[in-house]
Amino acid sequence: MRKPVDSSSLLKFMEELGKRATTPGTIYLTGGATALLLGIRQQTIDIDIKMDPEPGGVFEAINDLKNRLDLNIELASPDHFIPQLPGWQDRSTEIGTFSRVLFKHFDYYSQALSKIERGFDRDISDVTAFCNLGLIDLSELERLALSFRADLIRYPAIDADDFYRKLTDFISRRAG
Repeated sequence: MRKPVDSSSLLKFMEELGKRATTPGTIYLTGGATALLLGIRQQTIDIDIKMDPEPGGVFEAINDLKNRLDLNIELASPDHFIPQLPGWQDRSTEIGTFSRVLFKHFDYYSQALSKIERGFDRDISDVTAFCNLGLIDLSELERLALSFRADLIRYPAIDADDFYRKLTDFISRRAG
């Protein structure tokens, strides 16, 4: 078991990964990594990333850095759990550029909807924090969720009625 990730070890990872990249690219942070950098959490168990476009040399760097820095690194993003939202890249906010690599937070709406789908207490707390920080608007969250209803057929693990019930419950609690 590797040690928990805190904001300083996350930043060290980003710096080192940027230095080791052989070509430019973009890495999107999601999940606990986003929560760390926003000050929502003090630690997380892993660094979840998506690369698009993939910087050259990053897999070799990740292999080394996960051992050297004693971190869990996962290729995971909201679009592994819910349909990809239109415009997600445009809504992804910049964190900073480290050497050749641009780091961004994966779209907060996508993160919020995937966290609502999972439904864990920590995930719901993260989405609540996104709302409190003004990063998501509930009416836009609902609109985006409704936009992919037909695409849920491609995600057999998701029960559409259950997902929309969780979403409605979350929005009702926030509004009330």
